[in-house]
Amino acid sequence: MANERFPGRMVVAGCFISLTTTSGLCFYGLAVYLNAFSNERGWSLSSISLATTVFFVTSGILGLLVAKLIDRIDARKVMVVGAIVGAVALALLGQAHEIWQLYAIYIIFAFGFAASGLIPTTTVVTRWYQTGRAVALSVASTGLSVGGMVFTPIAKWLSDSVGLGTASPILAVIWLLGTVPVIIFMIKPAPQPMGWLPDGARVERDITPPPPTGEAYATAVRSRFFIAMAIAYVLMMAAQVGGLQQIVKLAEERTGAVAASFATLVLAGMSVIARLAAGRIVHRVPMTGFTIVLGILQGASLVVMAFAYGAWALFGTIVVFGATVGNVLLLQSVLIGHRFGVRDYGRIFSVSQLIVVVGTAGGPFLLGWLYDLTGNYKVPYLVAGALSVCGAAVMSLAGKATEFKEEVVAEAVAPAAITP
Repeated sequence: MANERFPGRMVVAGCFISLTTTSGLCFYGLAVYLNAFSNERGWSLSSISLATTVFFVTSGILGLLVAKLIDRIDARKVMVVGAIVGAVALALLGQAHEIWQLYAIYIIFAFGFAASGLIPTTTVVTRWYQTGRAVALSVASTGLSVGGMVFTPIAKWLSDSVGLGTASPILAVIWLLGTVPVIIFMIKPAPQPMGWLPDGARVERDITPPPPTGEAYATAVRSRFFIAMAIAYVLMMAAQVGGLQQIVKLAEERTGAVAASFATLVLAGMSVIARLAAGRIVHRVPMTGFTIVLGILQGASLVVMAFAYGAWALFGTIVVFGATVGNVLLLQSVLIGHRFGVRDYGRIFSVSQLIVVVGTAGGPFLLGWLYDLTGNYKVPYLVAGALSVCGAAVMSLAGKATEFKEEVVAEAVAPAAITP
């Protein structure tokens, strides 16, 4: 028993693989599907972008249900159901020949993503790590970017080569293989039932481990920090997701189809590097200030992207944008875990996600509508840049991200450090 290895690393690895699959074929993949439906069906960009909006709104609302479920039952059961539902939706995606069918499939897809994506994985990782939480979350959430590097280019290549109708069932099989076995065999819902405490300390024999501590849900969601952070993230994520969902089409228009297939690869690759670097330093710097800097940098990169037409200029800007993409998303979960603790993390994070869905859902539609209105991406990306800078300004009103202090609950053996 004493020689058993702390399962935390395996849990983080499982969350990493699961997020790699779901983000590559869903979060980043939506940009590929938008481009495919635009080219194959001839639908307007605003109508397809509205489907993306429906997806994110549905995902945000269902996230509240997912958070309640994983607090009551084994998180793996929720994640497996979500993974299967997501695979079914992905298989059906290429069969959508009417715009209403796309909306219906995206609603189903949204449940799959909500139940197997960020909310359950970050909740599980937060339960397993306290002092090593920032690094653990950065490693697990790096799967978001790796998915954009690995699976999104595959989705783009398949949809270009054989069409979305043939590609989507193949992608659904990849989705299933990259989620269900990993969730069942690698992810464990919490350390205490297995005789562990967060970070690798052993529960003392015959002593019942105390429940996780943290700010009460009702207090947390009414705090100035939470409200300002949520509004800031609405604006920053509207800019980020709006820019992300249009980036494949923008790159294809300005550099051609071949170069465009590398757009998400470059963006996601830089996101991986930046996220891993930030995970090691974020707990050593003022987190609120760090978030503000990222919001400004993200806004600046989107403004420059509005005027970047050559391949070198465009991809150079995508590199900078990618560095902010990885860390803005990472910091949302890190800030909530750091400021409010573990006790009600899932519920607090899900409410935050529901509020932020105004941005993640509205951003793609706004940029798509502006594109249809103006006929190019200059104005859409200028507006996105302005939104991100405004978000950084609102974040400055949140105040310091002071850590929620937990009491020492048991004598611990040396905690297991986590390294990527």
